[in-house]
Amino acid sequence: MGGTLFWIYLLNAILLINHEIDSAYWEEWKLFRMPGGINLFLLLHFPILFVVIYGLVLVYQGSYYGLLISLLVSLSGIFAFLAHTFFLLRGREEFRTTMSIMILVSTLFFSIVQLIYTLMLLY
Repeated sequence: MGGTLFWIYLLNAILLINHEIDSAYWEEWKLFRMPGGINLFLLLHFPILFVVIYGLVLVYQGSYYGLLISLLVSLSGIFAFLAHTFFLLRGREEFRTTMSIMILVSTLFFSIVQLIYTLMLLY
């Protein structure tokens, strides 16, 4: 099952990274009222992307810490979907393109699957 989690994690990581690229296009820091603009947004993504990619390595190695990071990544994907759905329902124009919505819905799906597989391996 660890091999399956690796591939699910990889697909979800690709979706999440593409969502973050889309987030830069939509100037997400404004949506969440983050100070610092694009500079802080990009600076924060160095450790975030490191953890996501390192977690994939740890999952591949069968590490317990990889499962913990997998849990964090899957919950992050679910949060991304819920947060952006909230903004969309409030009438915000960001993330309304077909591709943005496809990425968010796919992220939700793979995040739920990743969460289930991760929890199965943890318990």
